[in-house]
Amino acid sequence: MKKNRISKNWLIKKHKDQFFKQSKIQGYRSRSAFKLMEMDQKFKFLYKNTNLLDLGSVPGGWSQVAAKKITKGKILAVDVKPMKKIENVDFLKGDLFDNKILKKIYAYFGKKIDVVVSDMAANTSGNKSLDSYRTGELCLKGMNLAQKILHKNGIFLSKVFMGSIFVEINKKANESFKNVIKYKPLSSRKESKEIYIYCSGIKVL
Repeated sequence: MKKNRISKNWLIKKHKDQFFKQSKIQGYRSRSAFKLMEMDQKFKFLYKNTNLLDLGSVPGGWSQVAAKKITKGKILAVDVKPMKKIENVDFLKGDLFDNKILKKIYAYFGKKIDVVVSDMAANTSGNKSLDSYRTGELCLKGMNLAQKILHKNGIFLSKVFMGSIFVEINKKANESFKNVIKYKPLSSRKESKEIYIYCSGIKVL
């Protein structure tokens, strides 16, 4: 009974959410599309010639935003779940940390790229601390990939949750990139511990 009540309350909040409503009106697959739009307005990293890798892309909100800005570059979206076709976006289904998938990613671009974005989050278990930690692990894995595939002025943008693993993420980011900024978009729910980490300029070790 309690679980049903929680689910009902969540649905009510969702439908009252202005960004959820706007996503439906404007044809975006998720409210998170507005987060990427806001962060691009602030940091300015999406251009017509950008080559971009979208990690954990499903349902496709971020890829939709990228496709509107990137008209001459390449966009590759990767997820373990299937994703409906988006014009000007190529999709690769599979675990992005599988060596076979990684080889396909490198082969697709054929060179170092400009931007890696990640809105990946671990499947919810009901334990917020555990979910936060697992999402942090995904961020770290995405960061490791970004270090290998980005050119020296490349950008890595990823979701993280404030929690025990954040110290490790922040340390790794500052060791790996010249500039590291923590940012919470206005479209991110106030009660959420979600923030985004924007990293630019690969440090040569």
